[in-house]
Amino acid sequence: MAAADTQSMPAEPAPAVPDYLASPNAVLGDQIGSWRYGRAPDYTNTRKVWEETKQMSHTAGSLPQLVENLVKNWEVEASFKKDLNDWRTIDHSNYSFAINGGPPQSAEHMLQVGTYNAIIAPNEYYSPESSDFASSHKTFKRMMPTFAWEVLEVYSGPPQVAFRWRHWGTMKNDYVGFNDKGEKVTAKAHGGNIDIQGVTVATVDDKVRLQNVQTWFDPMEMFRQIAPNGIVNKQIVTPEDKKEVSEEEHESSTAASTAASTVTAAPSATSITRTEVPQNLNIRAEDQVDTVTASGNSLDDKVEATQRPTSAPGNGIVDPAQGSETAAAHEEMSKITPAQCPFMNKE
Repeated sequence: MAAADTQSMPAEPAPAVPDYLASPNAVLGDQIGSWRYGRAPDYTNTRKVWEETKQMSHTAGSLPQLVENLVKNWEVEASFKKDLNDWRTIDHSNYSFAINGGPPQSAEHMLQVGTYNAIIAPNEYYSPESSDFASSHKTFKRMMPTFAWEVLEVYSGPPQVAFRWRHWGTMKNDYVGFNDKGEKVTAKAHGGNIDIQGVTVATVDDKVRLQNVQTWFDPMEMFRQIAPNGIVNKQIVTPEDKKEVSEEEHESSTAASTAASTVTAAPSATSITRTEVPQNLNIRAEDQVDTVTASGNSLDDKVEATQRPTSAPGNGIVDPAQGSETAAAHEEMSKITPAQCPFMNKE
């Protein structure tokens, strides 16, 4: 008996990879109410610096490109989304973050203290104990308006992804912070590059969301580059002085767009004086860039934001400041299926 002819059903197209792998700007299009400053941040300048000064140009859809996009979207969420429920780049029930073999930190902890305070231990230049979330970002943003980030190489694929990265920017204004002794530390701006590198090993789930993240780097390398000759000014201040400065910085960071006087630097090196009135640390209006800033950059682009084009989750957006080659790569990556994705094709 001849077998009956059968007509195979057309296969449904495979879904695209998550948008936070396809574009570094995916979560910037999330229409949510938990943005730290009322709206999505503007990463235009940081992405432009990345485009112009990056060391690597990864192939669209390659493992290094996907890892880079994942981490960039995670940094945006860690820095600017106040509600953990809106973080799309982590596996909420299994997420932890650790620095240099230290104890694991929860997402709640990073959300409370800020990304800088979560990764920098107290030292002679800076102490997380003397800065809250807003003031810590303001400290580094003033000094270095853009802090670009890239993946240099990836050593292993999922579910445990090991990679080396680079974080860099230019010291355009003086560094002003509080150290582990409670002293106010000022390092004169030198206009040179600050370039640090590190290694991260991250476990991801089947949706390529971060779970166990462990990072190794030398946080003092940044401060050695901030003050390459070890020349800084230190001022003894009272707790009341520090509180007043912190409050002033917090008010400045949440303002819509104001910038008044110049960052001031103390005249002599390693001198110790007593100050009763904290200096105004606002940067000049003409020095402001990236109205919302990282690393950060975050880790990048912190404080006051301008409205960005938005898109629904699943549709990554491409920054208009990026080159046509990068935009084309992002568009191509958005069409990659799980079978083609290095993260998801484990065979």
